[in-house]
Amino acid sequence: MNNSYSQEFEKATYRKVTLRLIPFLILCFIIAYMDRVNVGFAKLEMQKDLGMSDAVYGIGAGIFFIGYFFFEVPSNIALQRFGARKWIAPIMIIWGFISFCTMFTKNTAYFYIIRFILGLFEAGFFPGVILYLTYWYSRGHRAKMVAAFMTAIALSGVIGGPISGWILSNISGLYGLRGWQWLFLLEGIPSVIVGLLVYYILDDNPTKAKWLTTDERNLLIQRLSEDEEIKKAQGYSHHTLKDAFKSLNVWLFCLVYFGIVMGTYGIGFWLPQIIHDTITKNVWKIGLISAIPWASGVIAMVWNGHHSDVTGERRWHIALATILGSIAFVVSGIPGISGPAIIIALCFATAGLMSALPSFWALPTSILSGTAAAAGIAWINSIGNLAGFVSPYIVGKIRDTTHNMLYALIFLSAFCLMSALVVIYMTREKI
Repeated sequence: MNNSYSQEFEKATYRKVTLRLIPFLILCFIIAYMDRVNVGFAKLEMQKDLGMSDAVYGIGAGIFFIGYFFFEVPSNIALQRFGARKWIAPIMIIWGFISFCTMFTKNTAYFYIIRFILGLFEAGFFPGVILYLTYWYSRGHRAKMVAAFMTAIALSGVIGGPISGWILSNISGLYGLRGWQWLFLLEGIPSVIVGLLVYYILDDNPTKAKWLTTDERNLLIQRLSEDEEIKKAQGYSHHTLKDAFKSLNVWLFCLVYFGIVMGTYGIGFWLPQIIHDTITKNVWKIGLISAIPWASGVIAMVWNGHHSDVTGERRWHIALATILGSIAFVVSGIPGISGPAIIIALCFATAGLMSALPSFWALPTSILSGTAAAAGIAWINSIGNLAGFVSPYIVGKIRDTTHNMLYALIFLSAFCLMSALVVIYMTREKI
């Protein structure tokens, strides 16, 4: 570390960057995540109106991730080439329009198509931001910053659940529109508005940030350069597109992330239905209750990400968290368990899965750089998020066949356990 910069100056610089970028990126991700999972609340009314089975709903909810899969790698490479401002702003505006067009769903085919297109345009956001953070933060700060950014997933549940429940309860029928139609309309508009703000708030990297002083800018650039030297010293010189796909670790990261996402979207797409089946059919109350597991996820995510950065340990911060999620899923499916006990179990499941994510994303960004980082991060997210298709579809099929959630929850539990075992295996030698 260069001692020409005091510790106080370095802390102040990173604090300044964080206050500028992270709250706005969290807002963007909350809006993005609500646009992709609000279909879980819309289902409570939309399924009956359109005569959908659970399996049809599961395909529609999950087909989003097929579009996501096809466009993610090229989208991240485009972000690397054009910069965050010129790439994230237009895709947010477009997906906002697509999201509220879901209100016009009349049949299964339209539902599938609009969800697929939504996935195409949302594909560039999350992996783009993970890559974007590597342009600002050195490896010692990344898990904490990814944790802060990814609290948006849980916060979208805390905020979005009550809002979605209120919309369904209070304005269904207004101007001839059903509650689920108002849901897609009102929750799609913010993406358009915030997308317009992206161009004015996000700078592509420290060299273009006029709000930094020369010393602050040089400090950030120097710390990032030191990171690259560390990677070279450790033998991680993955820079090209080809390097990303040749790396065994990248493929193992895909497998770990796939299992975590299976559980995460199991909660995201089915939590409202679980509450509906076990506690209350009042959609406003469902919205309030659904916020509880996500709130536990926020707390666990921030604590685990911070502790992982402080200790420098990643392996057990991921593995133990996913094992907790696996056990909690099984407990929540115990026959005869009460509704409140199910919610408590799902609080632990959500806390476990959410808290694993920051430490997980600190691993690939520590060994990849350049185009390999852009492609590798996007590829890991692409493969992992195919679980966003598999999870709701299989859970829907299991529910249609068995008419309960027990086997579906065991199914999700198995994938969480798989993630833990793979991460223990792949980190047996420090990476």
